[in-house]
Amino acid sequence: MSFNRQLKIRSGMPTDLALLNAFVQTAEQGSFSAAARVLGLTPAAISKNVARLEADLHVRLFHRSTRRLALTEHGERFLLKVQDPLAALRDAVGGTRGVDRDPAGTLKVTVGHAFGRRFVVPLLGDFVAAYPRITPDLHFDNRQVDLVGEGFDAAIGGGFPIASGLVARALGPVHIVAVAAPRYMARRTPPRAPADFAALDGIMRRSSPTGRVRPWTLRTRRGVDEPVPCRPRLVLSDPEAIAEAARLGLGVALLPMPFAIDALRARQLVRLLPGWYSDAGPLSLYYPSRRLLPAKTRAFADFVVERFKQSGFAAQVDGR
Repeated sequence: MSFNRQLKIRSGMPTDLALLNAFVQTAEQGSFSAAARVLGLTPAAISKNVARLEADLHVRLFHRSTRRLALTEHGERFLLKVQDPLAALRDAVGGTRGVDRDPAGTLKVTVGHAFGRRFVVPLLGDFVAAYPRITPDLHFDNRQVDLVGEGFDAAIGGGFPIASGLVARALGPVHIVAVAAPRYMARRTPPRAPADFAALDGIMRRSSPTGRVRPWTLRTRRGVDEPVPCRPRLVLSDPEAIAEAARLGLGVALLPMPFAIDALRARQLVRLLPGWYSDAGPLSLYYPSRRLLPAKTRAFADFVVERFKQSGFAAQVDGR
């Protein structure tokens, strides 16, 4: 069965769009009832439209049971092919008709654990108040995801490869700085150069993707990266855990500024070797590039970028 053939037209384009709409909303919402609420129809009508689409395609798109509705393998493949074109077509039709439709639907976003809790979750109250028909579905994960392949509408993080078809809107730099608790440094000489870290206990980070302990380097605005020697005291894989260990006085750490800023302001940590930092690239909001981006994604992207700009986030996390 090829999914590249066109749908059989039985009663004109509007009917075919209705069938596709019913299928996509059911897949996104997880049930006929939830899809019916979004589309303003009855669950029976949604079920009937999905059944008609299955008949046209000659495949079963959903596994049905009394307790569960799940996409079949054919259904998953078909969803990947029609979800984005249908969203673009809906936006095009709405724009052509001059209809000012509110952004709506489930918005699937991936963001790191600690960063999401600290900087993104506090924005959600205002966002859902401004866009009540959008349901944010945040996935907290420190791994690098396949944005398109895993069906995410957007991602917030650093280090994503800007592959063809992705848009990145910078929120601020990811500058990494050296820190320690005041009590740890109370009887120690503050370093004046990277080489001086050799006398201090290091809280090292193990890279989750590679399993390797990351070496330390620092630079100045005008300089090149210089190695930072240290005595490894602890090895942790989570930046939030490293920040906590540093606050407890267990050693010195290199922390991304977003994880260090609150503790520096509260004087739970002090900056070591001011003016030296490591540049891990920009922190950005990513989304698939489309001529007609779904309204829900555009609304979220514009909202987040504007709020980060208003808060002065980029200047706050600048480690230079």
